[in-house]
Amino acid sequence: MTPRLYITAALETDTAAPLSQAQAHYLKNVLRRGEGDELRLFNGRDGEFAGEIVALKKKAGLVAVKAQTRMQETGPDLTLCFAPVKRGPLEMIIQKATEIGVARFLPVITERTTAPKINCERLEAIAIEAAEQCGRMDVPIVAAPVKLERMLDDWPTEQQLVFCDEAGDDEGAEWGGRHGRAAPALEALKTTNSKTHKWAVLTGPEGGFSFAERNRIRAMAFVTPITLGPRILRADTAALAALVLWQAALGDWRRS
Repeated sequence: MTPRLYITAALETDTAAPLSQAQAHYLKNVLRRGEGDELRLFNGRDGEFAGEIVALKKKAGLVAVKAQTRMQETGPDLTLCFAPVKRGPLEMIIQKATEIGVARFLPVITERTTAPKINCERLEAIAIEAAEQCGRMDVPIVAAPVKLERMLDDWPTEQQLVFCDEAGDDEGAEWGGRHGRAAPALEALKTTNSKTHKWAVLTGPEGGFSFAERNRIRAMAFVTPITLGPRILRADTAALAALVLWQAALGDWRRS
């Protein structure tokens, strides 16, 4: 299989593109590639190009950029807002959500968040690797963590927010909220405005959202509350399940 690498430099036919020390090491020592071997390059702006390895040194590498193999494509404008969890599940969220098609990750600190400190550089590296392997043409952004209150205060009203309300219909019905009971996910998503281009999915921490947090979220005009079924899901499972449902109902999976 031809290796595929993300670089930040501009890409154009009949030019040379630099490789980082880590990329040169990966190609030479992990994949056992060398001068003359082929690979693919993309930068999220110029499309994908075929390349040929010119040099792999200890601290850098160089690739001759050949013909363009794919034009630049734009995926759905979808943000995953999630409460950080432990390292293993957190890295799984980043990897799999990148494959699913998330454009931006926004870590959200809630009252019950148990792992508020995250390594954004590590998560960016995981997103890059996932984008390289799954064939997408860009790499999602990993934003700095923000408190839930600040996120809601600054929310762009043209962006719709899908709120994964783990309390479901029963507790939601006790106190109501602007939308009343939370609907099953597919039912709720299919009845929303499909012409909206900017979307986000919000999932909570392992302990769930507090009563006050849920009350405020559900009162916002741009929020669509949904439930994810009758079983209790881990935080990482809930995030990925919600993204898959959104893609199936409103995303670019419908064009596949």
